[in-house]
Amino acid sequence: MTKLLALLMALLLTACANISETDVKSDPAPEVPAVPVQTAPSPVHFTVETGFWEDTAAAEDGTPLAEYTFTLPVMSVRREDGTVVENAETETERKALETAAVFNEKFGKWAAAEEFGEIVEAAAEHLEQCREWELEWVGPYTLDLNCTIYQTEQMISISGVYYSFTGGAHPNTYLLGWNFDLDTGEFFDAKALSDGTALQDHVTEELTHQARCRASEEDMVPEQMFWEDYESIIADWSSYAVSFDESGMTVAFSPYELAAYAAGAQEFTLSHEELAPHLNQRGQQVLGLAE
Repeated sequence: MTKLLALLMALLLTACANISETDVKSDPAPEVPAVPVQTAPSPVHFTVETGFWEDTAAAEDGTPLAEYTFTLPVMSVRREDGTVVENAETETERKALETAAVFNEKFGKWAAAEEFGEIVEAAAEHLEQCREWELEWVGPYTLDLNCTIYQTEQMISISGVYYSFTGGAHPNTYLLGWNFDLDTGEFFDAKALSDGTALQDHVTEELTHQARCRASEEDMVPEQMFWEDYESIIADWSSYAVSFDESGMTVAFSPYELAAYAAGAQEFTLSHEELAPHLNQRGQQVLGLAE
């Protein structure tokens, strides 16, 4: 009887051992859910370089009628390795391309030179009149825009000089300025760098002082050197050509805007140190003055 019980126990233990071994081999290992790898957005950089556009037009006999030469800023987006981003692969790149598109659209209108056709037609009519009246042809009509770029991590400032000759007594020169916030992706008015009228008032006061000093150096009163309402013109300074560089802010008035053509363009500068106390926090950041 004892031998029989021992035999039965041995058979049972063997069976249990076989079942356990079979279960372990046949059951698949439990799947562990994959944990997504968190990666930081790939950094991108904005690069602004100058592009060159030009064209000419001539009469049937080859007489030059009109020409234009535009040197314009062009923004591109680049990855950390320097490659240009043409198709966005990340959300960061998509937003960067949108920012570049806003910037380039502003200057793309110049590059298109849509008004050039009208300039050519006007020049052709003028040439015909000169020949009819036996006058000397003073052409070709000429348009020229040259831009200077100042760029920091926060902003891009463009100062431009636009030259136009369309057959008048003399050519005209226009000073231009554009300022672009890279964080917001928008062009901005300099007054937006201050809360209330702090910056507006300070710059007006300083420019008026500089204008009076400039007139005094020429032994003139301001109303002689500038237009009689020069103070009200200066008070609207942010509507004229405002640009920034490493030394500070420049406010420029083209010939005829603040004074007669013979007096030429009038440019005034204020240093970063002069501007700083009148800027809001965003203004400090945009101009790179925030600590």
